Amino acid sequence: MFRTMNPILFQGNLEKKHYFEGWYFKQVTKDESELISFIPGISLNESDKHCFVQYISVTKDKDDLPIIKTDYFRYPLDQFISRDKPFQVQIGPNVFSEDKVTILLKKEGVTIKGTLTLTNFQPIQKSVLNPTIMGPFSYFPFMECYHGVVSMRHNLNGYVKINHHLVDFNGGKGYLEKDWGTSFPKQYVWLQSNNFIDRETSLFFSVADIPFMSTAFEGFICNLIIHKKEYRFATYNRSNLSMEKLTSQEISFVLENTRARLTIIAHPSQFGKLIAPKKGSMNSQVKEGFSDFISIKLEDFRTNKIYEDQGKMCGIEIVGYEWIK
Repeated sequence: MFRTMNPILFQGNLEKKHYFEGWYFKQVTKDESELISFIPGISLNESDKHCFVQYISVTKDKDDLPIIKTDYFRYPLDQFISRDKPFQVQIGPNVFSEDKVTILLKKEGVTIKGTLTLTNFQPIQKSVLNPTIMGPFSYFPFMECYHGVVSMRHNLNGYVKINHHLVDFNGGKGYLEKDWGTSFPKQYVWLQSNNFIDRETSLFFSVADIPFMSTAFEGFICNLIIHKKEYRFATYNRSNLSMEKLTSQEISFVLENTRARLTIIAHPSQFGKLIAPKKGSMNSQVKEGFSDFISIKLEDFRTNKIYEDQGKMCGIEIVGYEWIK
């Protein structure tokens, strides 16, 4: 129960077969001009057991156009070390904890190094029935992929140097989630941003094809925090989802339950390639991009108030879905 309620902890063990586990640390600068996400993890399979750190970065060129770069750094499995109290994962010289990230990634043509401090985590609301963002599904064994949202928003300080480019994250914002299981879903959409005009607003959304026992269903989760109030839309709390548009230029969703209605619109920009798990092996590719435009409109049925906001540096992944207009 303790481990289930704390998804940041290492959920597996190194004897598992066809298993992956990965943490997603996202960092955005105070002026919202640059971001870098680090993805430490492990891949357990019969032919290629190893641990790794991936990264995806977004910078701007002289014309203020985005430049996305990604890379994958492999390490022998014996260089993976984890502990629970306090939480820490170490992969080679790279250390990830709840209050600090220390990076030293090196290969030909790429050197990334730096230290970041993380403070004031904003966790999601949890209960015995809903121990993680997956709600009651957290307790079901043999799910293809489990998901945990650790911090919807936290404060950053420190620097990261990418080759000769120094990125200042002092006063910036972070986000932390993770996944574990055997494979990513064969189709899913994922959105995340906490860089809205209102600096306390945070959004996470995901919809995916979920194998379950001998069948499958389309499940979704959305968590929105506005003025320290949390709004949860999910399959397990009888919310409804309408996919209004899904194109290379615009995606939009409408979510609704008895408490509120939420409309999300985002304009995808460039995409970079990340390595994703399939039956524990890191041999699949997904495209992760970002949007410098995301808008939300929340209609609260209980207060009859409408909240609207716009954001930047929104992470986007779209896998397996056909475009709809």
